[in-house]
Amino acid sequence: MSDKPVRVRFAPSPTGPLHMGGVRTALYNYLFAKKNNGTFIIRIEDTDQTRFVEGAQDYIMDALTWCGIEATEGPGIGGEYGPYVQSERKPMYKQYAIDLVTTDKAYYAFDTAEELDAVREQAKAMGMPNWQYNNVTRTSLKNSLTLSADDVKAKLDAGEQYVIRMKMPRNEDVRFQDIIRGWVVVNSNNLDDKVLFKSDGMPTYHLANIIDDHLMKISHVIRGEEWLPSAPLHILLYKAFGWDVPEFAHLPLLLRPDGNGKLSKRDGDRLGFPVFPTDWLSADGEKYSGYREAGYFPDAFINMLAFLGWNPGTQQEIFSMDELVQAFSLERVGKAGAKFDADKTKWFQQQYLRKMPNKELAILLGEELDKGFDQEALEKICGLMKERATFVKDIITEGIYLIERPTVYDKSIIAKKWKENSYETMTEWKERLMSLTEFNGPTIEIAFKSFLEMKEMGVGAVLPLFRFLLTGTAMGPSMFEIAEYLGKDECMDRMFEGLKQMEK
Repeated sequence: MSDKPVRVRFAPSPTGPLHMGGVRTALYNYLFAKKNNGTFIIRIEDTDQTRFVEGAQDYIMDALTWCGIEATEGPGIGGEYGPYVQSERKPMYKQYAIDLVTTDKAYYAFDTAEELDAVREQAKAMGMPNWQYNNVTRTSLKNSLTLSADDVKAKLDAGEQYVIRMKMPRNEDVRFQDIIRGWVVVNSNNLDDKVLFKSDGMPTYHLANIIDDHLMKISHVIRGEEWLPSAPLHILLYKAFGWDVPEFAHLPLLLRPDGNGKLSKRDGDRLGFPVFPTDWLSADGEKYSGYREAGYFPDAFINMLAFLGWNPGTQQEIFSMDELVQAFSLERVGKAGAKFDADKTKWFQQQYLRKMPNKELAILLGEELDKGFDQEALEKICGLMKERATFVKDIITEGIYLIERPTVYDKSIIAKKWKENSYETMTEWKERLMSLTEFNGPTIEIAFKSFLEMKEMGVGAVLPLFRFLLTGTAMGPSMFEIAEYLGKDECMDRMFEGLKQMEK
C-alpha cells in the first residue's frame, strides 16, 4: 500500500433507493478507512440528470446513518474538498475536458444522435451489430479529428451541439494491479471513445469521477465489479491529465440465493426478503421493503453484509462494527460472487437479539406493544422469550400468552394428551399449586416432581396439560418460569378457565 494518507469515497447516484450491494460497498470503504486511520467520504454523483429521482439522495444518507456508516466528509457534513454533490461542482468540469482536447487526448464530436443511429443501422445491416465509436470508425465521422480547424471553430462559434470524446490510443496495453483481482491487462483497441462531456453541459460519470477523485485526493477506489470494464479508461484519463493513479479494488457481485445471476432490486420482494436497508416508496406508489422496517437490527444487517464477499480467516462470525474495523482487509475479499442467504441473515438477527440485554430489549418490546407494561414485566417477558425469537415482534407473537390470557387452545394437544382422568389430575395439581406459600420457579418445580411421584405419573402426562391450561400452546420456555412470571392468582384463574373449557 502507498504511503499516502488513506482517503476513500462511496459515490452513489441518486437514481433510486440504495441497494444492499451499494451498502456493502460503502461498508467496505468505511472499514478500510477506519482500519487505516483514514477518511471516508460520501459523494453524490448526479451527473445523469435524466435518471435523477427526487428524494433518493436523502434516502441514501438516511439509510447509511441507520446502518452506522458515518462519513467524515460529505453532503450536510462538510469538508475542505466540497461541494460533495457533483451537480454543484458543474462549472469546473468543462475546462478539464477542453484541456484534454488541447493536449490531443480528447476531441469534439458533432455527430447528432440521428446520424449515429443511422451509422449503427448501416453497420448492423453489414453484419456488425456491436458498432462502436472508436479509433477506427472516428476517422469517417463528424469530429475535430476529421474536420478542419476553421470548420471546428465555426461550429463552436455557431453554438452547434457537441460532445467531447476520449481519444483512445491505438494498440496500447493498459495495465493495473487490482488489490482483489491481481494484474489486469486490457488492450486499448478493445475500448471505444467514451463521451467525457455531454451536450447538456454536464460531464459524464467517467470524467467527473476522475476529476473529483483527484481533487479530493482519493488514495483507493473501492467499488463494485461492474465498474471493472471502465477501469482502463479511468487509468488512461489519469495519465492524460498527468495525475497519480489511485489503487483499485473491485468487489465481487452479490448473487441471488441460487447463485444464478446478480441480486437485483426486484428480487427481494419477489423472493421474500428485503434488498434495501430501509423501505422505499417509488414515485408510482410501488413499495420496496427494507431491513429496518422488517425488524432487523442495523448491527445484524451490517454483520451479515460484511460476510458477503469477505471472511476474517477465523471461525468467528459475530462482529461488532469496531471488531470489523480491526479484522477487515481487502486482501481477504474474494473474487467470486457472493450468494445471498436469507436464512443466514435471519440467523445473524437472532444472535444479536439473544445477546441484547433484557433491559434494552424491553424498551424495544414496549414500543411494539399498545398496552402499558412496566419495565420489570417487559424485561421478564424478554428473558423468557428471546431464545425463541428472531425479531422483537416474535416475542409478542410467540409469547402472546404472557401478555394476555389465551382464548384459543391448541386442539392437537387436546386430541393427543387429554385423557379420561386428565380433568381430575389437573384439578389436583391446581390445588397443590394453590397451597404453595412461595410461588417461584424452583418451588413450583419441586412441588411438580413431588406431585408426579405421588400420582406415579410421568412428566408427559402432566406437564403438557399444565402448559396447555396456562398458555393454550404446546411449546415454549420453562413452565415453572412462566408460572412464576404470571403469579399465583393469574395461574389459578387460567387453570380454572381452562378446566372449565375442558368440562364442556
